[in-house]
Amino acid sequence: MTRYIIRRLLVLPIVLVGLSMMIFGMLQLIDPAERAALYVPGGVLRTQSALQDIIRTYGLNKPIYVQYINWLDRTLHGNLGWSVTAQQPVLSAILSFFPATLELALWSFVPIIFGGVFLGIQAAIHHDQWQDHLARVFSIVGYSFPTFVFGLLMLMIFYAALQWFPPGRLSNWATAIVFSPEFHRYTGMNTVDALLNGRFDIFADALRHIFLPALTLAYVQWALILRVMRSSMLDVISQDYIRTARSKGLPERHVLNRHARPNAMIPVATAGGLLLVGLLNGAVITETVFNYHGMGWFVGNAALHLDAISVLGATLFDGMLIVIANLVVDIMYAYLDPRIRLQ
Repeated sequence: MTRYIIRRLLVLPIVLVGLSMMIFGMLQLIDPAERAALYVPGGVLRTQSALQDIIRTYGLNKPIYVQYINWLDRTLHGNLGWSVTAQQPVLSAILSFFPATLELALWSFVPIIFGGVFLGIQAAIHHDQWQDHLARVFSIVGYSFPTFVFGLLMLMIFYAALQWFPPGRLSNWATAIVFSPEFHRYTGMNTVDALLNGRFDIFADALRHIFLPALTLAYVQWALILRVMRSSMLDVISQDYIRTARSKGLPERHVLNRHARPNAMIPVATAGGLLLVGLLNGAVITETVFNYHGMGWFVGNAALHLDAISVLGATLFDGMLIVIANLVVDIMYAYLDPRIRLQ
């Protein structure tokens, strides 16, 4: 197991360097004069001499390999440029918006895990019965339904018609309290910070606002996990060792919980990497539809304002998270399935 982890860790720097080269290559498509403005607060260079100073300071007139080394050094020190959209450094903007997206993703895991895994198991156990047919219909509809259409439908029903779940992150009264000096923002996640501050009224308000975007973000991924779990469970319960366990007279619940379900969960662990990718990518559309000020909303607004440096900075940040998440999934997969370690 240790050798397997070491091999995976040795591949990680190569992947990250490849990702950095891709982002740097995209930056090279921007004219040097415009690139120079990306490192200036406000994004405006008023004189030609100021432009030349920035070009010399950041080495934008040097050979491309020198530019890459300089850019990588600045990136490692947190200097990703200036975000015109957020009117602050790109890294500061990312770190300020990311907790909201992380909070949204964490709340999305609840229906994904309890819905997708449980219903996938039930569909496999009741194969070709009405439970299985209903689960397949829900999964196919969820997998093919556009996220923005589903989000707008949720807004029309639960906000416009019923007035149950409003858009945004907080109500005006709750926002005033959250950003007051008396309220401590430990994590940047409203539901968590509200509990840590003992403000259950703000927690309830934040939960009302996050319910619809979390449900929308989870729906497609829930359908994916359901299909993977159903297929895996059907394959496992048809194996010889399951038939042997049943022939020995073991209770059906014992066979399913102790023998079938743990082995059927292995492909779901692999799908976890895809799940994270889907949550991060889907957040752009979901947060825009619900006016939920997270990282996806920030990237969407940056793209609308042609703020390339913010989009590329967020892409680099997301890419690093996805690479690290896939590493964790590989290690977890090897832990769950010893055959991977032996290979």
